[in-house]
Amino acid sequence: MKKYRLLKAMLVLPMALFATHVVAAPAIIEQAKSDCVVGERIDGYLGVIDDKAASDALRRSVREINQKRSAAYDSLASRNGVTPAIAAAATAEELINSAPSGHCVQNEKQEWVLVP
Repeated sequence: MKKYRLLKAMLVLPMALFATHVVAAPAIIEQAKSDCVVGERIDGYLGVIDDKAASDALRRSVREINQKRSAAYDSLASRNGVTPAIAAAATAEELINSAPSGHCVQNEKQEWVLVP
């Protein structure tokens, strides 16, 4: 994530506003995050961690949020002259670093880890 420090400095306010918006998720997502059924991926999207515990409704919510995130990353990227993947990764760093204790997130090796 070190390679995103300069970018992060350039995008701090837009990312902070976006991250705040992203975190405001439906109750089904918040509960799934608390249960480590869903977590923040290193690429800026939500991921299903426990396939067996994920209901169809939860999967739909994850897809809907990821579609909204994709559009937001496109917009953030175009406003800042970077690619959507870079905007997403920089935002992911903020989301992962601010994840509450007990949630699961991806590390740089794309492994799911529990936030202490």
